[in-house]
Amino acid sequence: MASSRLPDKVLLDIGGKPMLAWVVERTRRAQSLAEVIVATTTAPSDDAVQALCQERGYPVYRGSAFDVLDRYYLAARQHRADIVVRITADCPLIDPGLIDEAVATFTGSEGSESRAAGRDAPLSPYPYDFVANRLPPPWGRTYPVGLDIEVCSFSGLELAWSEADQPHQREHVMPFFYEQPERFRIRLLNHDNDHGDLRWTVDTAQDLELLRSIAAHFDWRDDFTWLEVLEFTKDNPDLAQINALVQPKDYRTIDARNGAGG
Repeated sequence: MASSRLPDKVLLDIGGKPMLAWVVERTRRAQSLAEVIVATTTAPSDDAVQALCQERGYPVYRGSAFDVLDRYYLAARQHRADIVVRITADCPLIDPGLIDEAVATFTGSEGSESRAAGRDAPLSPYPYDFVANRLPPPWGRTYPVGLDIEVCSFSGLELAWSEADQPHQREHVMPFFYEQPERFRIRLLNHDNDHGDLRWTVDTAQDLELLRSIAAHFDWRDDFTWLEVLEFTKDNPDLAQINALVQPKDYRTIDARNGAGG
C-alpha cells in the first residue's frame, strides 16, 4: 500500500476488483502451484491488505517492509514450501501458463538439462538453482514487463536469506542469485520473439490506465492469456503510448524510506 509512485496501488480498482485479487486469482490458476500466499508488511497501512485477504480467503503472511527477502523466507518457512515462485503484486496480467512453464523448467519435468555453473554441491536436486523469465542487463528479457516470474528452491532462498548483505539484495529478494552467475545454475526463459519493450506492470497512474483499458477489452474477465493481450495490443499500437514515458526503476534502487539505503 505504501508504493512511492502510486500509493495504495495493490488495492486500486480494475473492473470492480482490486489489483491484488487479479494477481492472486490468475496466479492460482497455475496447475503447478500448491498454494498462493500474499506476503505483505506489518505496516499499519497494510492492514487493508490483510483484511482483503481474510475476506477472500487468501493465506497471508506479514513481515518486514524493506527486508523483503526476510519476509519471503519466513513466509516460505511457515508454509513449508519446497519450491518458491515469486510473483509481484503489481502484475495483474500474470499468466498461469507461463508460471507452469517456469516451474516445469526448474524441476526438469520438461526434460531440461542442467547447465554447468561451477558448483560442487547443487542447492537442490532440481536442474537449476534459479529460473526466471526476466533479468536485468546484461541478461535482458523477451517477455513484457508485468509477466515477471522467478523460481528457486527453499534451500536456495534460505542461502540467500543467510548470506545476502547488500540492501538491494534484501529489498528485491532475488539479486543474490543473478548477480553470481558463476556460482549458481541459472536459466533465463526467453520467448521466440522479443516483446521486452512492452510494459504491462502497474507502478504509475499511466500504467493503471493502460491495464484498465486492456481489462475492459476482455469485458473485465480475468481468464485471458498473455498471448491474447499481445494480439490486442499489437492490433492497437496507440495503447502503448499511454505509459510510454514511464521510466523503469533500476533493480538496485533502494526505497528512500529504507534506512539501509541511506
